[in-house]
Amino acid sequence: MLRHSANGLVFYQFEGLGGTGLTHALLTRLGGVSQGPYATLNLGHTVGDDLMAVQENHRRVFALFGVDRRQVVSPYQVHSAHIRLVGREHAGTVQNGTDGLLTTTPGLMLLFRFADCVPLLLWDPVHRAVGLVHVGWRGAANGVIQAAVDAFARHAGSRPEDLWAGIGPAIGPCCYRVGPEVIAAVLESVAPDVGLRRDLVHRRDDGLYLDLPGTVQAELEARGVRQIESSGICTACHTDEWFSHRAEGGRTGRFGALVMLDR
Repeated sequence: MLRHSANGLVFYQFEGLGGTGLTHALLTRLGGVSQGPYATLNLGHTVGDDLMAVQENHRRVFALFGVDRRQVVSPYQVHSAHIRLVGREHAGTVQNGTDGLLTTTPGLMLLFRFADCVPLLLWDPVHRAVGLVHVGWRGAANGVIQAAVDAFARHAGSRPEDLWAGIGPAIGPCCYRVGPEVIAAVLESVAPDVGLRRDLVHRRDDGLYLDLPGTVQAELEARGVRQIESSGICTACHTDEWFSHRAEGGRTGRFGALVMLDR
């Protein structure tokens, strides 16, 4: 990924999306006004931060990318497999109970929030459709990746081989210790050949560690997606730049991921 700094904000972009007619960014926690465990660019409204600070953080992000908040659509994420098509009529709204949004509407920005779960960006340059997906272990177990690929096919006519996927910063296998029930739920719910891949689970210090970004990539490949760029950044290892629910004991902010088809 490429690291950028502008107007005091630090963000990353996927190398593979250069020159595609997309505005996109994985925003770090740097450049905002929030204090304490939410320092500084917290974009989460429901984590206990001062709402005026969160509002100012959003203002800075929107100003940097030249959009009005009325151009933005966000989900209320619930670890589901619900993927929704949004258009101009949804501008300025929060879509309840969904973990994926896709659009074919230029000038409509999708904005998601994360703190260890996988930000998944999907782009179809053939049909000019773009989407964001929030993938935690529960979402993976519920089939959110399959649902996202199916939604692109249904709403945009996308074939899996048309899709380009970017896997953003998330908790890595170095830090994501989970119970056997989580391993079973995830690997029993994904494509059969993915579920058989023992390299996605690491045993260390008498514990089990799940490679969640690796599971997302393997599931995408099993569904026919071949063009994939993964950040390789562990949020729990790098709390200097990213919020991490696990590493920070559950009291932290949320960093943003955004994408928009340029007009």
